[in-house]
Amino acid sequence: MAQDEQKRAVAQAALKYAQEGVIGVGSGSTVNLFIDALATVKGRIEGAVAASEASAVRLKQHGIRVFDLNTVNELRVYVDGADEVTEHLHMIKGGGGALTREKIIAAVAKQFVCICDASKLVGVLGRFPLPVEVIPMARSYVGREMLRRGAHPVLRENYKTDNGNLILDCHGLTLLDPPAMEVELNNVAGVVTNGIFARRPADVLLVAEPGGVRTITAKRP
Repeated sequence: MAQDEQKRAVAQAALKYAQEGVIGVGSGSTVNLFIDALATVKGRIEGAVAASEASAVRLKQHGIRVFDLNTVNELRVYVDGADEVTEHLHMIKGGGGALTREKIIAAVAKQFVCICDASKLVGVLGRFPLPVEVIPMARSYVGREMLRRGAHPVLRENYKTDNGNLILDCHGLTLLDPPAMEVELNNVAGVVTNGIFARRPADVLLVAEPGGVRTITAKRP
C-alpha cells in the first residue's frame, strides 16, 4: 500500500475502539482520516472532544457533536497520531502545535490509541524536533534552558497555539529516558508542556505497514 492508503487503513482500524460514548480525537493528517471514518459510524457515539480547533471544525462538518472536555465525566478512548513513537509506546507529539490539549485529553482518557504509518516508528526518540509550548515572556529563558540541555531551539515562526502561546522546536536531542526528560522540561518555569508523551504513553499502537495494520500493545511493569 502507498502511504496515503496506509493512513486510511490505520484510521479505519481505529474505529473498533470507538464503540460508544464520547470519543477523544487528536489532530493531524492521519487523525483527519480517522474523523472521516468516524463519520460513517457517528450514530453509535454521543460525540467527540477535540484536541484542536481544526479537528473540532472537521468533526462539526461531519455532523459529529463536539463537547467541551469540562462537560464530560469520562473518555473511554482517545485516538491520536504521533510524530515519532517507539515500541515502548513513548511518543513525540506537537508537530501540529496541539500538544497541550492533546496531553490533557490523553490524561483523561481510559485508553489511548495511537495511529500512524510505519515511518513514525523509531528505536529512540529525538530525530523529530521536540516541540515545547512556552508562555511568550519566557521564550528566551526557556530557549537558554534548552541550549543548556544540548538542544538547538528554533522559534516556530508566525505561529501561536490555540492557547495563545509560542512553540520552540528543539532539535538535536536524543531521548534515552523519555519519562524523566518529560518531567524535567515541564518543571522549567514558563514551559506550558513539552511534546514528550511518556509519563502517559499510548496503550495501543496501530501501525500501518505495506502489508496491513500491525497492533502493538503496551507492556506495563
